[in-house]
Amino acid sequence: MQPFHYSRASSIPQALEIQATTGQARSRPGAAYLAGGTTLIDLMKLEVMRPQNVIDLRALSATHGAIGWDGTNLHLGAFASMAAVADHGDVVEHFPVIAQSLSLAASAQLRNMATLGGNVLQKTRCAYFRDPSWQACNRRTPGSGCAAIEGLNRQHAVLGTNDHCIASYPGDFAQALIALDATVTLSGPEGERRMPFAALHRQPQDRPDIETNLAPGEIITAFTVPAGPWTRRSLYLKVRDRQSYEFAVASAAVALEMNGRVVNEARIALGGVATVPWRARDAESVLRGHTLDEARANRAAQAAFNGAVPRSHNAFKIALGQSTLVRALLDAASLEVSHG
Repeated sequence: MQPFHYSRASSIPQALEIQATTGQARSRPGAAYLAGGTTLIDLMKLEVMRPQNVIDLRALSATHGAIGWDGTNLHLGAFASMAAVADHGDVVEHFPVIAQSLSLAASAQLRNMATLGGNVLQKTRCAYFRDPSWQACNRRTPGSGCAAIEGLNRQHAVLGTNDHCIASYPGDFAQALIALDATVTLSGPEGERRMPFAALHRQPQDRPDIETNLAPGEIITAFTVPAGPWTRRSLYLKVRDRQSYEFAVASAAVALEMNGRVVNEARIALGGVATVPWRARDAESVLRGHTLDEARANRAAQAAFNGAVPRSHNAFKIALGQSTLVRALLDAASLEVSHG
């Protein structure tokens, strides 16, 4: 680990002031924000990230860590812990897909430490990215190439890839947010702004090292999730190599509004198979207005992987992702949901 300067911020303005004094390139930060630290510290130890200044934001949990439900929207402070949100009664009752996506992530110890904001910004688990001895990684060194394309790529993405990067997005919570049309609140040098959560992450394009549309220095402070007739009939299904403390090989966040067996509205996101949190809008279109049976679920699952590009070791992810989505859809349709 490289030497760095450590600072603590007790407010957003103080954090921004400290960050501004360090200087910040968009893709290679001179300063890095620390919340739970469950990802940043690992990457610093590996020397994948070498910030000159680490700004500790944990004190902001007091002002930006609340969980609120007003009957119309779920309000989540970005500094709330994953564990607190997963166990919150209103989240479990009204937004089960969110509670499940958080409770199935990481270990209990990590969920107690990790914050929501840090979770959605976590870096890929691509072994080539996380090992600096591999020189060909466009996320770490722009223009150097992508070793995973011709290397071991079992865990890599089949959706949203290009010749610059095939690393998969590792998170779970983000799939629930993108499926439910959440918005994210940001604070930065230019003030506060909101954006659709779907606009937060960037597909690799020609600069895989620029992973989000955050402006330099911006801090995620909150998420807002609108309720709908589909949010109670929702679930998160995660397929992984072992039962706990493992990232998804394939996952599906599903929310349905049903009229009997007919789908009025469908919200679907896929995890483990794409370079970013992935909204499966083609699959949603296949379902709307139709009876949901196994045949229709299979048609939707096939549509969800339109344009998928398999590589030498991850072609199985298409069939696995499709079967995961079919199971999630049928399980969601069979849920007994109270409307009280």
